[in-house]
Amino acid sequence: MGVFVEKSKGVLIMYKLLLVDDEEEVRKGIIKKIEWEKYGFDMVAEAENGWDALDVAEKMEPDVVITDIKMPFMDGIKLAENLREKYPTIKVIILTGYDEFEYAQKAIKLNVVDYVLKPISSRELIDVLVKVKSQIDEEIAQRQDIQVLREHYRKSLPILREKFLASLVMGRLNKGEIAEKARAYGINLDGKRFVVSIVSVDNSDELPPDMGFILPQDSELLSFAVLNICEEIVEKYQLGIAFLNNEQVVIITVSDESDEYTVIKKTISTLEEIRSNIEKFLKFTVTVGVGVVCGDIGDISNSYKQAVSALDYRLILGNNRVIWIEDIEPQREEKIIFDEEKERMLTSCIKVGTPEDIEEVVDRLFEGVDWAKVSINDYKVYLIEILTTILKTTKGLNINTEEIFGANLDIFTEVYKFNNIQAVKGWLKGICIKIMNSILNDRQDTYKLIVEKAKEYARSHYGESDITIDRVCRLLHISPTYFSFIFKKETKTTYMNYLLKIRMEAAKELLRTTNMKVFEVAEKVGYTEPNYFSYSFKKYVGISPTEYRNSIKR
Repeated sequence: MGVFVEKSKGVLIMYKLLLVDDEEEVRKGIIKKIEWEKYGFDMVAEAENGWDALDVAEKMEPDVVITDIKMPFMDGIKLAENLREKYPTIKVIILTGYDEFEYAQKAIKLNVVDYVLKPISSRELIDVLVKVKSQIDEEIAQRQDIQVLREHYRKSLPILREKFLASLVMGRLNKGEIAEKARAYGINLDGKRFVVSIVSVDNSDELPPDMGFILPQDSELLSFAVLNICEEIVEKYQLGIAFLNNEQVVIITVSDESDEYTVIKKTISTLEEIRSNIEKFLKFTVTVGVGVVCGDIGDISNSYKQAVSALDYRLILGNNRVIWIEDIEPQREEKIIFDEEKERMLTSCIKVGTPEDIEEVVDRLFEGVDWAKVSINDYKVYLIEILTTILKTTKGLNINTEEIFGANLDIFTEVYKFNNIQAVKGWLKGICIKIMNSILNDRQDTYKLIVEKAKEYARSHYGESDITIDRVCRLLHISPTYFSFIFKKETKTTYMNYLLKIRMEAAKELLRTTNMKVFEVAEKVGYTEPNYFSYSFKKYVGISPTEYRNSIKR
């Protein structure tokens, strides 16, 4: 993502640039040739092959990648393919010799914006950089052009269509009405699987002044800017439908796939691209809640409710991410999401709040009431509603209610033993805090179990060359994004780095204790390419496999 650098005559947008070439002298020569900052670029990192470049791209999120076309392990074309798939907004410039000219021309189809012939001319590279910067500037300007958004918003607001879609996800229509209105508005809802996702702007009151929106007058344009990006990417992947509902963007995945994992994987991958594009082009962040996969359009309101519930977990997981409810509450029974503010406030607080939040919410449940004027029956009903909400919150969350309430305790009777409101509030606060702690402990146990299963899989299958995060996630029935978050949170490293460690330690053991050749050791620990194994081993250990074996024999 571009950064802003203060200049005496204004503000210059600096775009992050990654240089990839297997020859260090070539990289240093290119770096010295150009005053990068003068042309609006910040050289943030270097890499010596495509694999390393992908690792750097994940960490640094560059705007532009300049790469040589011929490199070991992963060449520039393959790198461009991977970048297009994972980071579609990154611009790629290919460095190529005359003998590779035709090869380089094919790269234009892979989101490569231009190529520069070797030996590299400073003037030619500068011209390409100026062209690329102008292209990125124009893309950002288009995203932020308020007047364009105003006109597009005025022309693109089909009120009846939005009303129908809102009624659909809120569960206000029967199946006959759904089919009839969908045909009338030209909306395709023919599918085998459906998912509802909600895109919610993070901290909209704290938007940076440079993004161009004026709040609160332009608050609806803020939502429409998000919708504009969502519609573009949803259309690109033919995911389904995006529309505005209460200043949030709702996306309905409509899929012909029968496999739920395939549906949710495509949905989450598309949502990650939406989230990334909004951060890059609009300069603020969003969190996306994703509901359950359902097989009947008539059940879509349940997926919507679960997407709303998923957004509550940003208090735990943080903003600027995609949250799938199945990741947080696996194998849950269907629970009720309450429309009444007090019920929803209490449920959310128990699940993701703090003891201080519990204190405040329970106090609010009882404030502003003249209890002396309340009949005993109304008082009892009110308490029953609170207790029912508390019990429903525990449903499907693997909570041992006997530990919370006692083996033989009837809480609906127990609550009437207290002779004043303060005592009732104290008792309710104690119960809610116990449930909250139980949920927290169970969630931590779930994290550890997932991580341990993933580690065990790596230890048992490291010799297989086709291990991927996607493969592990299929076995664990968890999304790759959430798995990566959990694994890094628990282990302070990535899963692929953990797998690398397992493979390298196994390789060291084989080199120490057997006479196997290096290519045999490589194959034994999951590498199909011996040269890449040697490269990875040297990067991990500091010396080559042969040098390591010789050092042991001394």
